[in-house]
Amino acid sequence: MTVQPSGTVTLLFTDIEGSTRLLQALGGERYREALHQQRRLLREAFDRHAGYEVDSEGDAFFVAFQSAEGALAAAAEAQQALARAEWPEGKPLRVRMGIHTGEPLLAPPKYVGLDVHQAARIMGAGHGGQVLVSQATRALLGEEFALRDLGQHRLKDLTLAQRLYQLCGDGLVHDFPPLRTLENRPTNLPTQPTPLVGRERELEQAGGLLLREDVRLLTLTGPGGTGKTRLALQLAAGLIEEYPDGVWFVNLAALTDAALVLPTIAQTLGVREASGQSLQASLAEHLSDKRLLLLLDNFEQLVEAAPELSELLAAAPGLTVIVTSRAPLHVGGEQEYPVPPLAESDAVSLFLQRAQAVKPSFALDGNGPLVLEICRRLDNLPLAIELAASRTRILSPQALLPRLQQRLKLLSGGARGAPERQQTLRAAIDWSYELLEPAEQRLLARLSLFAGGWTLEAAEAICAEGLELDPLDGLGSLAEKSLVRQAEDEEGEPRFSMLQTIREYAAEKLEQSGDGENLRRAHTDYFVALAEEAESELKGPENVGRARQLDRELDNVRTALGWALAAEQPELELRLAGALSLYWDQRGAHKEALDWLSAGLSHSDAVAREVRAKALLAAGRSAAELSDLAAAEPYLEQSLSLFRELGDEDGQCRCLYYLTLALAGRGRYEQASVLAEEATALARSPRATIAMLELQGMLLVEGSGDYRGARALFEQARALQEQTGHYEGATIMRRHVAEAMLLEGDHEAAVSALRELVPLSQELGDPVRQAINFRLLGLALLRQGQLAEAQAALASAVSREFEVGDRRGMIDSLLALAAVAGELAELEQAARLWGAAEAALESCSHMLDAVDRLTYEHYLPRARAQLASPAWETAWAEGRRLSLEQAVDEALEAASSSSPPSP
Repeated sequence: MTVQPSGTVTLLFTDIEGSTRLLQALGGERYREALHQQRRLLREAFDRHAGYEVDSEGDAFFVAFQSAEGALAAAAEAQQALARAEWPEGKPLRVRMGIHTGEPLLAPPKYVGLDVHQAARIMGAGHGGQVLVSQATRALLGEEFALRDLGQHRLKDLTLAQRLYQLCGDGLVHDFPPLRTLENRPTNLPTQPTPLVGRERELEQAGGLLLREDVRLLTLTGPGGTGKTRLALQLAAGLIEEYPDGVWFVNLAALTDAALVLPTIAQTLGVREASGQSLQASLAEHLSDKRLLLLLDNFEQLVEAAPELSELLAAAPGLTVIVTSRAPLHVGGEQEYPVPPLAESDAVSLFLQRAQAVKPSFALDGNGPLVLEICRRLDNLPLAIELAASRTRILSPQALLPRLQQRLKLLSGGARGAPERQQTLRAAIDWSYELLEPAEQRLLARLSLFAGGWTLEAAEAICAEGLELDPLDGLGSLAEKSLVRQAEDEEGEPRFSMLQTIREYAAEKLEQSGDGENLRRAHTDYFVALAEEAESELKGPENVGRARQLDRELDNVRTALGWALAAEQPELELRLAGALSLYWDQRGAHKEALDWLSAGLSHSDAVAREVRAKALLAAGRSAAELSDLAAAEPYLEQSLSLFRELGDEDGQCRCLYYLTLALAGRGRYEQASVLAEEATALARSPRATIAMLELQGMLLVEGSGDYRGARALFEQARALQEQTGHYEGATIMRRHVAEAMLLEGDHEAAVSALRELVPLSQELGDPVRQAINFRLLGLALLRQGQLAEAQAALASAVSREFEVGDRRGMIDSLLALAAVAGELAELEQAARLWGAAEAALESCSHMLDAVDRLTYEHYLPRARAQLASPAWETAWAEGRRLSLEQAVDEALEAASSSSPPSP
């Protein structure tokens, strides 16, 4: 009989891929026969290489080996035997295997610890017939095993990426689909510093609920610190195979305004506000045909948004939502799952893991009963255990228990009015707080100012005054004590955060200090300065990096905006909102921009004229982007008046630019031309000169039809953009040039220019611009009679427009796809698409620009002439009854099944 290995052990996990489907295909009796044969073959291979069978349940094995070589030899032999075997009805059992080496804790007859979880996760990333091996195991092997390096992968434990290998050799399958890891799935689930400890029972129960057809809103409830977020993240990661359109994490902890819930969800999903449509409608359209999982974290302070969430679920049948909240949302269809404390064995494992993180030599040995009692005193609450375990750097369990026990007795059962479990957690935080040095206590309280995390630079700028402690040293100390968490941003710079429970506690301490208002003013001043510094770079080559920085600081920015309004500081609020205008424009968050700006402008009588003028300009631009041109004009006219009083020619020039566009958008070209001439006379900077060239070119295109003159202006603007190093702006001018070529009838030149532009716009990562370039390419190819290519390009355009909720772009692309359908002699299809596009045009008062008017006027009569009445009217009326999204789906389906026309 094999002795249970100890010390350094290689762990092997197996299970059968698609076992449920196989059971259904074979039936119960034949499946049991196949399962029996599989177990026999595996056990024979494991026994020959001294494998210790730790556990076997259902179709899975957990086996331990004293050597890495033995584990791989057993795995290879088992896979070869499975491949040679004969199976009922020729349906083989395909077994996936994961191998990892570590030093798991021995708990006869089993093992516990993170290495066990690691091996199981590695197995879960594979496919039937595949053997995956960890870097730790690979390092122990000689040359006798052929291993293919599969690169770095994030497993579903959400920790940092690690290198995986595939066992190769005679009799083994070598080619498999991509691994089932987070890199290969659409998701933004955040990296976690350590794997989840325990919670197998909770994951099984909650996961089972989510797999039920009647459960689409699952709320994980419990007091702060019970581990709701970490459980929800692991639950979401485990379900990633079930949601082909992605699993998305939305952190709501920093929000206090329920009106920001939908904008935050939209930003996470990359959904932009569509002109003439509410954000909720845009989100509903985006999600309407998707199978997608949202994880909304920390919802308890935003319950007013629960009805909107319920409406979103009703509009999107493929959407499932996990919510973490201290209380249920109380909306229809909600399934609550109260998160219990950790099981005792898992609580001990968590304590051990966290203790070893600060003191690697820490071991249970004779400390087991003491650690168990510490966890019991802390009600097995994960956050409380982490805080206590962080103290093992200084205090042994023998010294820790009496101090903790005394403190908890003192602080529990008082007049706090909280449930007992919540009192225990608060007591644990209180105890940890009182062990801090006074300067550390003050720093912790000040750090509660930050929403959504902070940088070292921000902490030094806002929190350092009078602290008597270097913020860097203080942050390091607080991180060691589990009161602050540290990670890295995309640029590798350190970024810090606090759990919401600790942040709320620290905020109470800040209020008690009496320094809250002064520090909030400092916080707001800091982010006003940061936004104003970023504003100029958003216009230049560094715009991508600055926009990402503002993405990270968006919660802090919103907090600062809210404080400025509440503190009756409209000038600060408008300075910040005005500086963020271009950022919001780039992110498509026009409604949020207008909401903040209009809120500040309603209290801005005493605000400096230059600040008010800039804010009015930003509000006008945001209103125009929302296609509310009637609302945009008054904002812009007031802004222009103020800039004239100030003698600010650059401000006047920018106002006139947007007023010109607003007037042109309403068909008032004569007035627009007058304003454009005035703006051009005021242009002084290279950027303003470029904008005026673009503006004049657009007016020539839309107003007078002078395409050759417009092309010359766009070429001039492109050359200036390249001279200033603004290559993103230059690509926009190149698109204008290509559009002018198309309108002139120089179709070959337009196709050539747009073929070059499409990959450039993809590199820049802006889906709206990608879609425009694909649409123009499709129209140019249509003009050349290259119908199959035109249809493919237009399908690419409308797919991107649908993804980001660009309703205006979808209409334009649908018109073009209707034209292609007509040229392909799919006449009833063409009539339906023309009808749908016309109905969508009427519903949003969308004016076609010159190139789309040309498509409409040229191709609609051609299709109409080929299909006799009443067939045309019938199909056209059917199309008008379609929603825009249904029409787009129909057009995409037609494009996917279409073949090139006969020559």
